[in-house]
Amino acid sequence: MAGDGEIDDSTSPSKRHQVREKARQLREKQHKRDVRNRVLLQGGIGVLIIAIIVAVVMIVVSSIKPETAGPKNMASDGIVIGKDLVAHTTPALAAGASPVQATADPDVAHIRIYVDYLCPWCGDFEKTNIDQLEGWLNSGAAVLEIHPIAVLTSKSQGTEYSLRAANAAACVANESPDSFFAFNKALFEKQPEEGTKGLTDDQLVSMATSAGASSIDNCVDDKTYSSWVQSATERAVSGPLPGTDVERVEATPTVLVNGKQYTGSLTDEEEFHAFVVATNSETVATTTPSPSASPQGDEGKDSDEK
Repeated sequence: MAGDGEIDDSTSPSKRHQVREKARQLREKQHKRDVRNRVLLQGGIGVLIIAIIVAVVMIVVSSIKPETAGPKNMASDGIVIGKDLVAHTTPALAAGASPVQATADPDVAHIRIYVDYLCPWCGDFEKTNIDQLEGWLNSGAAVLEIHPIAVLTSKSQGTEYSLRAANAAACVANESPDSFFAFNKALFEKQPEEGTKGLTDDQLVSMATSAGASSIDNCVDDKTYSSWVQSATERAVSGPLPGTDVERVEATPTVLVNGKQYTGSLTDEEEFHAFVVATNSETVATTTPSPSASPQGDEGKDSDEK
C-alpha cells in the first residue's frame, strides 16, 4: 500500500488496459456524436437558407402582377378630350408596349395634365380651372389630355385609393370614353382628403354611372387596369415625357400646354389663362370668350400658391 500523500500505482496491467479501452470507446462515441451534430447543424442551416430563399422568391413573385393591356382610348397613357367633350378613340395599348404620343393639332391648345385623384393640389387646380377648361373644349379651342397616375397609393390607410381611382378612370375610358370628362370632374368634386380611406369601389361605380358610364362594375371590382396604372405611373415619374423638354413628373399636378410646363399658381384662373394664351399664340383668346375679371370671386379660393 502507498503511504499518506502517495499515488497508488498498484493497479494491475489488465485493469489499466480495461480503463484505457473504456476511455477509447468513450472518445469514439463522443467523436461520432460530434460528427452527427455537425451534419445536423449544417443540414438545418441549409434547410433554413433554402426556406428563406423560397420565401423571398414567393414574396417577389406574388408582388409582381403580370402586365396587362391598357384600356382603349389611352394609348398615350392618357385620354384626349376634344370638342364638345368627346374623347379621341385609340386602340388599347398592348401589354409591355410603349405608349404612343397623342397627335397635336397646331390650331388648338394641347393641354396635358398628370393627376393623382388623392392629390389636394390637383383638386385646387381642377376646381380653379374646370369652367374655363370646359369652355375651351366645347368651343374646340383646346384639347385636354388627362393622365391618371397613382403616386399617393400609400396615403389612404391601406385602401390604395389613388390606385383604385385611377383604375376606375381607366375603366371609364375603356367602356364609356365620352363620359370621362364628367367622371374626372366628379372625382375632384368629391375628392377625399389625403390620409383618409377615400371612396369605396361601390361609390366609384355609382359616380361613374351618374357621369354616364356603363358596364364598369367588374372592371372596378377586379381592378382590371391596376397593373397598367402602376406601369403608366412608373413611366411618368421616370420619364422622359414625350413632346416636351420636361424630363419627368416630379409633382402632381404636372400641367403642360403645347409641351411647355405651367409653373404658376394653381389657384389663379387668370394666370393660367394668360399662360395658355401666351403659349398658344393667342389661339385661345381669339376663339373663346375671355374669362371675366373675377370668374369665381375671392370666396372659396385658396390664396396660397402651391
